[in-house]
Amino acid sequence: MTSPRSRATRADAARNREQLLEVATRMLASADAETSMRAIAREAGVGIATLYRHFPTRESLVEAVYSDQVVRLTNGAEDLLAAETPAVAMRRWMDLFGNWIATKNGMLDTLLTLIESGAVGHAQTRDNLLNAISTILDAGRAAGDLRPDVTAEEIAASLIGIFTVAHQSGPAVTADRLLDILLDGLRPQGPR
Repeated sequence: MTSPRSRATRADAARNREQLLEVATRMLASADAETSMRAIAREAGVGIATLYRHFPTRESLVEAVYSDQVVRLTNGAEDLLAAETPAVAMRRWMDLFGNWIATKNGMLDTLLTLIESGAVGHAQTRDNLLNAISTILDAGRAAGDLRPDVTAEEIAASLIGIFTVAHQSGPAVTADRLLDILLDGLRPQGPR
């Protein structure tokens, strides 16, 4: 039988882990370079030992953040469709994708190392993301909300292009504006 004290300890540890993931995600997204483990622990309000107990290496933290973000993206498609029309769900999912891309700013070197070593499956991530896009596209086609001739691969390529260009173009070109234009292009066209 589990004691109340042991349950409280496990609940506290789970809260610490979630807090560390949330803070690490936010800090990695806003950083231009790799963020220190000490800074993440400090911002999360835990000691460095607590951080290392949950994530013994920088790689394990980056892998956890990356995996958490992929799950949020893939589950996000279904969650958004449950609450929104397919076109609105697509636009909101594009914002989630942008947040996922931004998270890589502060962990790019570590993430590339993990991908090269095989610790993070790039092909599996790609498949998960394409499936999420397809889920929204299929619902949009069925509702007459999104064009039937667009593929998930085309949308993924467009999103990567938008976030690359917007990041490099400065304030003159915003990702939000480009995403709105992309969504307009995804709506069914009337007779020509």
